[in-house]
Amino acid sequence: MRLDKYLKVSRLIKRRTVANDACDAGRVSVNGKVARASYDVKTGDEIEIAFGNKTVRVKVTKILETTKKESAEEMYEYI
Repeated sequence: MRLDKYLKVSRLIKRRTVANDACDAGRVSVNGKVARASYDVKTGDEIEIAFGNKTVRVKVTKILETTKKESAEEMYEYI
């Protein structure tokens, strides 16, 4: 699954266009490297997102094409 779509489906970022912009600006890195929106996310990847002065690090535990709000947090775990 594409990185921008994963960020939207997992609800780490609200909209796919915002996720795409964050990737283009270099604020999203996967496994320590800055990643583009087209990066193919795999289980076990570590994603780091810079939100202003706050940084969020998560590990991908599950990849789902669609999910409900309640089960979206099962797709990742905070590090």
